[in-house]
Amino acid sequence: MNRQDTQLAADAVPVTKASVDPAALTGRAIVTVPAAHGLGSRRRLWPLVVLIVLIAAGGGGAYVGWQRMHPPLPVGISVSNGRIEADEIDIATKYAGRVAELRADIGDLVESGQIVARMDTRELQQSLSKAQAQAEQAQHVVDQAHADLTQSQSQKTFAEQEMERTRSLLQSGWTTRELADQRQQALDAASAGLIGAQAKVSAAERALEAVRHDVALYTVQIADHSLIAPKGGRIQYRLANIGEVLAAGGKVFTMLDVGYVYMDLFLPTEQAGKVNVGTDARIVLDAYPDRPIPAKVAFVASQAQFTPKTVETKSERDKLMFRIRVRVDQDKLAAHVDAVRSGLPGVAYVRWNPDVAWPARLQVSP
Repeated sequence: MNRQDTQLAADAVPVTKASVDPAALTGRAIVTVPAAHGLGSRRRLWPLVVLIVLIAAGGGGAYVGWQRMHPPLPVGISVSNGRIEADEIDIATKYAGRVAELRADIGDLVESGQIVARMDTRELQQSLSKAQAQAEQAQHVVDQAHADLTQSQSQKTFAEQEMERTRSLLQSGWTTRELADQRQQALDAASAGLIGAQAKVSAAERALEAVRHDVALYTVQIADHSLIAPKGGRIQYRLANIGEVLAAGGKVFTMLDVGYVYMDLFLPTEQAGKVNVGTDARIVLDAYPDRPIPAKVAFVASQAQFTPKTVETKSERDKLMFRIRVRVDQDKLAAHVDAVRSGLPGVAYVRWNPDVAWPARLQVSP
């Protein structure tokens, strides 16, 4: 081996995967970037960290503000959610008939005794007129019977006087026994005639009374065809139109009794057991969070029951609860009848410990 071959053998290096130069294979220069990606990642994380800190600070501030506006309730006051309700009253027909007139509509505020609809009464009016005519005729019969009675009484009186004179003449011998018998028969006939006249008067008066009852019956039926609001309230639904023929009991309107507004809520056993009828309460509607409404407990259930789904927390839904009804104070309600609505959600507070003062946000201005 010569010197040149020896140099070539020394320079020969085994080719491996690790020793292959990519630049040599591709013919492109490979630029190596310094390993500074850790610092760049930390720089990108700073805005996210700042955002998280700001959110946490804002949430904490909001929570502190909410706590200030809604401080925890003192022990002795319970709270639960519900909906404000008013009793529904159906205004319906008593007899089958046709709707002739509607005097109210949805949303109208009506007073107790106000006529809201009228049914067709033409047939009843004709029957009433007939009964009134019969009553007039019966009255004439009664008058005639009384006249006959007066005549019979006069005849009996005359017969009694004749009999008395005949007895005096018979004792003196100035008349005969035959005439005395005739006078006695006349007296007996007059007495019988008087009894018959009295019976006719009684029968005529009973007939007149019966016809007058018919007149009163038709009058009542006509009055019942005028549908009135049994209480003051607001018309919620109109269920019939003019000209419709309804069966007996057919509904025309549904109204809300604004004199009885309440909210049903559910409390657990340890709290419901301390609540009594008449306990002071407050209702706060979601629509008016700054206007607590004074109320009183009107009903406490005697048996526990499963809580309906409207109770918001699962821990409360898993328990047996007692239903409690709080009723809006009547004096306050009378001053705000126009604002009464049914179905508005809210919460009710019940103060079962009378020694505990209401928080400032639940105080009611006089």
